[in-house]
Amino acid sequence: MHILDPVIIVVWIAFWIYWLAASAGTKSGRSRWGRFVGFRVAVVIVAVVLVRAKAFKGATVNHDLWLGVVGFVVFLCGLAVAVWARRYLGSNWGMPMSEKDDPELVTSGPYHLIRHPIYSGIILGMVGTAVAITWYWLIAVAVIGGYFIYSAVVEERHMTEVFPDSYPAYKHSSKMLIPFIL
Repeated sequence: MHILDPVIIVVWIAFWIYWLAASAGTKSGRSRWGRFVGFRVAVVIVAVVLVRAKAFKGATVNHDLWLGVVGFVVFLCGLAVAVWARRYLGSNWGMPMSEKDDPELVTSGPYHLIRHPIYSGIILGMVGTAVAITWYWLIAVAVIGGYFIYSAVVEERHMTEVFPDSYPAYKHSSKMLIPFIL
């Protein structure tokens, strides 16, 4: 374990505290978040059991400082993208797959190139954590990344219905998660 491990943990905690605080004052609406209650509870239970059983004891941990620094920079860039995107959404932000009352189509800032930069930023932050600390974080990247991709597809279907004149053109001019690629 090197100095970056506790720093990354503290930054993740600060990020999620900011995320919860920033959710105050968002527009009201409906969320499909409740549809995945069983799945979320199962993931948390499995994670707690694995940690309590010390399943990752002796797990390969990165001891290379330079690789740790590269991972830390990727981690910070990812969280910065997520925060930047969150600030651009303002009161339009909601939980994944939520439907806001009186929605607005945001296409500026990070949304100019990526339709789901919050998802991209969080995934990038998790990849950076995996590179900096331990490759076991890639398991979380796969699970949460899959959920974010599913959420993005559902949200895009909804946005096409809500903004039938403008969303298809926006979709054509931007990428879903990775600028210029995907």
